[in-house]
Amino acid sequence: MEIARAAAALFVRQGLRATRAEDIAQAAGIAPRTFYRYFASKEEAVAPLYAAGAQRWTQAVREAPASLSVLEALRHAVRGTLTPGFGVSASAWEWVRTLIRLADASPALRKVWAEVCQAEEGALAQILAHRLSTYAGRAAAAGEAGGSGGTSRTDVREDSHDNVSHPAPNPAPAPGPTPAPGPAAPPPVPPRMRFAAAVAGAAIRVAVESWAATTEPPTGANGPATLALHNLDALAHFGWEEAD
Repeated sequence: MEIARAAAALFVRQGLRATRAEDIAQAAGIAPRTFYRYFASKEEAVAPLYAAGAQRWTQAVREAPASLSVLEALRHAVRGTLTPGFGVSASAWEWVRTLIRLADASPALRKVWAEVCQAEEGALAQILAHRLSTYAGRAAAAGEAGGSGGTSRTDVREDSHDNVSHPAPNPAPAPGPTPAPGPAAPPPVPPRMRFAAAVAGAAIRVAVESWAATTEPPTGANGPATLALHNLDALAHFGWEEAD
Protein backbone atom coordinates (compact mmCIF):
# COMPACT_ATOMS: atom_id res chain seq x y z
CA MET A 1 0.00 0.00 0.00
CA GLU A 2 2.96 2.33 0.57
CA ILE A 3 3.84 2.11 -3.11
CA ALA A 4 0.24 2.89 -4.04
CA ARG A 5 0.20 5.94 -1.78
CA ALA A 6 3.49 7.17 -3.21
CA ALA A 7 2.15 6.75 -6.75
CA ALA A 8 -1.09 8.56 -5.93
CA ALA A 9 0.77 11.45 -4.31
CA LEU A 10 2.96 11.89 -7.40
CA PHE A 11 -0.02 11.58 -9.77
CA VAL A 12 -1.90 14.24 -7.82
CA ARG A 13 1.06 16.58 -7.43
CA GLN A 14 2.72 16.42 -10.84
CA GLY A 15 0.31 14.54 -13.09
CA LEU A 16 0.23 11.06 -14.56
CA ARG A 17 2.22 11.81 -17.70
CA ALA A 18 5.11 13.46 -15.84
CA THR A 19 5.42 10.60 -13.35
CA ARG A 20 7.68 7.65 -14.13
CA ALA A 21 7.74 4.26 -12.46
CA GLU A 22 11.26 5.10 -11.29
CA ASP A 23 9.90 8.23 -9.57
CA ILE A 24 7.34 6.14 -7.72
CA ALA A 25 9.99 3.64 -6.64
CA GLN A 26 12.20 6.41 -5.35
CA ALA A 27 9.33 8.05 -3.45
CA ALA A 28 8.43 4.69 -1.90
CA GLY A 29 12.03 3.98 -0.95
CA ILE A 30 12.43 0.87 -3.11
CA ALA A 31 14.49 -0.12 -6.13
CA PRO A 32 12.86 0.04 -9.58
CA ARG A 33 13.23 -3.72 -9.97
CA THR A 34 11.25 -4.14 -6.76
CA PHE A 35 8.51 -1.92 -8.16
CA TYR A 36 8.24 -4.07 -11.29
CA ARG A 37 8.08 -7.18 -9.14
CA TYR A 38 4.64 -6.01 -7.99
CA PHE A 39 3.34 -3.87 -10.84
CA ALA A 40 3.65 -4.08 -14.60
CA SER A 41 3.13 -0.35 -15.11
CA LYS A 42 2.95 2.91 -13.18
CA GLU A 43 -0.83 2.98 -13.62
CA GLU A 44 -1.24 -0.37 -11.87
CA ALA A 45 0.50 1.04 -8.80
CA VAL A 46 -2.68 2.80 -7.63
CA ALA A 47 -4.86 -0.31 -8.03
CA PRO A 48 -4.60 -1.11 -4.27
CA LEU A 49 -6.04 2.32 -3.46
CA TYR A 50 -8.92 1.88 -5.88
CA ALA A 51 -9.52 -1.59 -4.45
CA ALA A 52 -9.40 -0.39 -0.84
CA GLY A 53 -12.22 2.06 -1.49
CA ALA A 54 -14.35 -0.52 -3.28
CA GLN A 55 -13.70 -3.16 -0.61
CA ARG A 56 -14.62 -0.73 2.15
CA TRP A 57 -18.08 -0.35 0.61
CA THR A 58 -18.72 -4.06 -0.04
CA GLN A 59 -17.52 -4.90 3.47
CA ALA A 60 -19.99 -2.35 4.85
CA VAL A 61 -22.76 -4.16 2.98
CA ARG A 62 -21.60 -7.46 4.49
CA GLU A 63 -21.51 -6.04 8.02
CA ALA A 64 -24.80 -4.13 7.85
CA PRO A 65 -27.29 -5.13 10.58
CA ALA A 66 -28.91 -8.47 9.82
CA SER A 67 -32.36 -6.97 10.36
CA LEU A 68 -31.98 -4.82 7.24
CA SER A 69 -33.28 -5.94 3.87
CA VAL A 70 -30.82 -6.19 0.99
CA LEU A 71 -31.69 -2.75 -0.37
CA GLU A 72 -31.59 -1.22 3.10
CA ALA A 73 -28.14 -2.77 3.62
CA LEU A 74 -26.92 -1.18 0.39
CA ARG A 75 -28.18 2.23 1.48
CA HIS A 76 -26.71 1.76 4.94
CA ALA A 77 -23.31 1.01 3.39
CA VAL A 78 -23.49 4.09 1.17
CA ARG A 79 -24.16 6.39 4.12
CA GLY A 80 -21.35 4.80 6.10
CA THR A 81 -18.63 4.86 3.46
CA LEU A 82 -19.37 7.65 0.97
CA THR A 83 -19.99 10.33 3.58
CA PRO A 84 -16.81 12.22 4.56
CA GLY A 85 -15.83 11.56 8.14
CA PHE A 86 -16.84 7.89 8.08
CA GLY A 87 -13.49 6.27 7.35
CA VAL A 88 -12.42 8.77 4.66
CA SER A 89 -11.75 12.43 5.44
CA ALA A 90 -12.91 15.33 3.28
CA SER A 91 -9.31 15.98 2.19
CA ALA A 92 -8.93 12.33 1.14
CA TRP A 93 -12.03 12.72 -1.02
CA GLU A 94 -10.17 15.40 -2.96
CA TRP A 95 -7.53 12.78 -3.73
CA VAL A 96 -10.32 10.47 -4.86
CA ARG A 97 -11.60 13.21 -7.16
CA THR A 98 -8.20 13.66 -8.78
CA LEU A 99 -7.56 9.92 -9.21
CA ILE A 100 -10.99 9.41 -10.80
CA ARG A 101 -10.39 12.33 -13.15
CA LEU A 102 -7.01 10.88 -14.12
CA ALA A 103 -8.69 7.55 -14.88
CA ASP A 104 -11.17 9.34 -17.13
CA ALA A 105 -8.29 10.94 -19.08
CA SER A 106 -5.98 7.91 -19.27
CA PRO A 107 -7.03 4.67 -21.03
CA ALA A 108 -4.41 2.70 -19.07
CA LEU A 109 -5.59 4.03 -15.72
CA ARG A 110 -9.24 3.66 -16.74
CA LYS A 111 -8.54 -0.04 -17.38
CA VAL A 112 -7.18 -0.44 -13.85
CA TRP A 113 -10.23 1.32 -12.38
CA ALA A 114 -12.63 -0.81 -14.45
CA GLU A 115 -10.93 -4.07 -13.44
CA VAL A 116 -11.16 -3.16 -9.76
CA CYS A 117 -14.85 -2.31 -10.11
CA GLN A 118 -15.55 -5.58 -11.92
CA ALA A 119 -13.77 -7.64 -9.27
CA GLU A 120 -15.74 -6.00 -6.47
CA GLU A 121 -18.96 -6.53 -8.38
CA GLY A 122 -18.38 -10.29 -8.18
CA ALA A 123 -17.70 -10.08 -4.45
CA LEU A 124 -20.82 -7.97 -3.96
CA ALA A 125 -22.97 -10.55 -5.76
CA GLN A 126 -21.88 -13.21 -3.26
CA ILE A 127 -22.63 -10.87 -0.35
CA LEU A 128 -26.07 -9.94 -1.66
CA ALA A 129 -27.00 -13.57 -2.30
CA HIS A 130 -26.00 -14.51 1.24
CA ARG A 131 -27.88 -11.57 2.77
CA LEU A 132 -30.99 -12.35 0.75
CA SER A 133 -31.07 -16.00 1.84
CA THR A 134 -30.40 -15.03 5.47
CA TYR A 135 -33.05 -12.32 5.49
CA ALA A 136 -35.62 -14.60 3.84
CA GLY A 137 -34.79 -17.39 6.29
CA ARG A 138 -35.24 -15.11 9.30
CA ALA A 139 -38.56 -13.84 7.94
CA ALA A 140 -39.79 -17.40 7.35
CA ALA A 141 -38.72 -18.50 10.82
CA ALA A 142 -40.50 -15.54 12.37
CA GLY A 143 -43.66 -16.42 10.45
CA GLU A 144 -43.55 -20.06 11.53
CA ALA A 145 -42.97 -19.11 15.15
CA GLY A 146 -45.91 -16.75 15.09
CA GLY A 147 -48.23 -19.34 13.57
CA SER A 148 -47.24 -22.29 15.73
CA GLY A 149 -48.07 -20.74 19.07
CA GLY A 150 -44.61 -21.48 20.38
CA THR A 151 -44.91 -25.25 20.15
CA SER A 152 -41.51 -26.92 19.98
CA ARG A 153 -40.62 -30.30 18.53
CA THR A 154 -39.33 -32.90 20.97
CA ASP A 155 -37.09 -35.80 20.11
CA VAL A 156 -39.34 -38.57 21.44
CA ARG A 157 -41.55 -41.20 19.84
CA GLU A 158 -44.86 -42.59 21.05
CA ASP A 159 -45.40 -46.36 21.40
CA SER A 160 -48.97 -46.96 20.27
CA HIS A 161 -49.27 -50.14 22.39
CA ASP A 162 -48.23 -49.08 25.86
CA ASN A 163 -48.59 -45.29 25.42
CA VAL A 164 -45.11 -44.76 26.90
CA SER A 165 -42.69 -42.25 25.47
CA HIS A 166 -39.21 -43.55 24.66
CA PRO A 167 -36.20 -41.49 23.67
CA ALA A 168 -35.32 -41.77 20.02
CA PRO A 169 -32.34 -44.12 19.57
CA ASN A 170 -28.96 -42.59 18.90
CA PRO A 171 -27.55 -43.31 15.46
CA ALA A 172 -24.89 -46.01 15.27
CA PRO A 173 -21.35 -44.67 15.48
CA ALA A 174 -19.38 -44.38 12.30
CA PRO A 175 -17.16 -47.41 11.57
CA GLY A 176 -14.03 -45.30 11.51
CA PRO A 177 -12.68 -41.75 11.76
CA THR A 178 -14.18 -39.37 9.22
CA PRO A 179 -11.67 -37.15 7.45
CA ALA A 180 -12.13 -33.45 8.03
CA PRO A 181 -13.97 -31.85 5.11
CA GLY A 182 -12.14 -29.32 3.01
CA PRO A 183 -13.29 -25.73 2.62
CA ALA A 184 -16.69 -25.57 0.98
CA ALA A 185 -16.89 -23.84 -2.37
CA PRO A 186 -19.15 -20.78 -2.37
CA PRO A 187 -22.59 -21.55 -3.80
CA PRO A 188 -23.27 -20.34 -7.33
CA VAL A 189 -24.79 -16.87 -7.47
CA PRO A 190 -28.18 -16.69 -9.21
CA PRO A 191 -28.13 -14.64 -12.44
CA ARG A 192 -30.63 -12.13 -11.08
CA MET A 193 -28.43 -11.53 -8.06
CA ARG A 194 -25.45 -10.94 -10.33
CA PHE A 195 -27.59 -8.43 -12.18
CA ALA A 196 -28.54 -6.73 -8.91
CA ALA A 197 -24.87 -6.51 -7.92
CA ALA A 198 -24.02 -5.02 -11.31
CA VAL A 199 -26.72 -2.36 -10.92
CA ALA A 200 -25.68 -1.58 -7.33
CA GLY A 201 -22.02 -1.40 -8.30
CA ALA A 202 -22.82 0.89 -11.21
CA ALA A 203 -24.92 3.08 -8.92
CA ILE A 204 -21.89 3.70 -6.72
CA ARG A 205 -19.35 4.00 -9.53
CA VAL A 206 -21.42 6.44 -11.56
CA ALA A 207 -22.13 8.52 -8.45
CA VAL A 208 -18.44 8.83 -7.61
CA GLU A 209 -17.45 9.52 -11.21
CA SER A 210 -20.22 12.09 -11.65
CA TRP A 211 -19.21 13.90 -8.48
CA ALA A 212 -15.52 13.79 -9.42
CA ALA A 213 -16.28 15.57 -12.70
CA THR A 214 -17.57 18.59 -10.76
CA THR A 215 -16.15 21.01 -8.22
CA GLU A 216 -18.87 20.23 -5.67
CA PRO A 217 -17.84 19.42 -2.08
CA PRO A 218 -18.05 15.75 -1.05
CA THR A 219 -21.03 16.54 1.19
CA GLY A 220 -24.47 17.91 0.46
CA ALA A 221 -27.02 17.39 -2.28
CA ASN A 222 -24.41 16.83 -4.98
CA GLY A 223 -21.98 14.74 -2.94
CA PRO A 224 -21.20 11.09 -3.85
CA ALA A 225 -23.35 9.65 -1.05
CA THR A 226 -26.47 11.57 -2.06
CA LEU A 227 -25.95 10.77 -5.74
CA ALA A 228 -25.44 7.07 -4.95
CA LEU A 229 -28.60 6.90 -2.84
CA HIS A 230 -30.58 8.41 -5.72
CA ASN A 231 -29.03 5.88 -8.13
CA LEU A 232 -29.95 2.98 -5.85
CA ASP A 233 -33.60 3.91 -6.32
CA ALA A 234 -33.30 1.88 -9.53
CA LEU A 235 -33.45 -1.22 -7.29
CA ALA A 236 -36.44 -0.03 -5.24
CA HIS A 237 -38.86 -2.29 -7.14
CA PHE A 238 -36.41 -5.07 -7.95
CA GLY A 239 -37.92 -8.52 -7.48
CA TRP A 240 -35.55 -9.73 -4.76
CA GLU A 241 -37.81 -12.65 -3.93
CA GLU A 242 -37.42 -13.84 -7.53
CA ALA A 243 -33.63 -13.69 -7.41
CA ASP A 244 -33.34 -17.28 -6.16
